[in-house]
Amino acid sequence: MSHHVLIADDEPNIVISLEYLLKKEGFQVTVATDGEAAIRMAGELKPQLVLLDIMMPKKSGFEVCESLRANPELAGLKIIMLTAKGRETEVTKGLALGANAYVTKPFSTKELVTQIKSLLA
Repeated sequence: MSHHVLIADDEPNIVISLEYLLKKEGFQVTVATDGEAAIRMAGELKPQLVLLDIMMPKKSGFEVCESLRANPELAGLKIIMLTAKGRETEVTKGLALGANAYVTKPFSTKELVTQIKSLLA
């Protein structure tokens, strides 16, 4: 069974490249383009991992992360914050809210895939 990854990002260019890359690596991929959709889809689809942007419409990635961590049904969910916001305070906040990893844009796709595979191993 392939792992299911939810990409929560509102930037079309990022979504297209991540979706292509992850499908090529054998992952099942779903996309949410705002924070509310990300929370709803994570609850319905129960993915194993969420790639989560911070700056999104309706709810920020921080709010989404907090909400996903508060849902006992998603206890095993891995969350990678994937964002242009790379200041130390934001990284600390993301990890404190329960993100498993924090990757800043621009990022190496090869390193990201390696990180995803290691979190899901």
